[in-house]
Amino acid sequence: MRPSARKIKQAIAAAEAAAAKRQPLICPLCERPIPPQAKSSRHHLVPRLKGGTHLGTVRLHQICHSAIHARFSETELANRLTNIESLKADPEIAAFIAWVKTKPPAFHAPTRRTKARS
Repeated sequence: MRPSARKIKQAIAAAEAAAAKRQPLICPLCERPIPPQAKSSRHHLVPRLKGGTHLGTVRLHQICHSAIHARFSETELANRLTNIESLKADPEIAAFIAWVKTKPPAFHAPTRRTKARS
């Protein structure tokens, strides 16, 4: 018998809550802590629309997650940006990381699509 999506989400939330009590979560993209009050979300390393539903995810600050999706299409993410290292190596994301590292860990601001994606 396969667990329901709801039970899987509950198990992930419980595991993350337990891990947060042991040590602060760190955003693998900007390497800043993710405090409990900060907006955060899970990023599928391979987009769900491109077959990544059951592949790896990482917890990111919401602003970091939004920056990725504002700059790249699902196809670009699936073809060349399937891990944190390749994302960090991209010049646009590198510039974003340099900027966001100067902000407090719980910082959030609206993210606009880049001109190329508008």
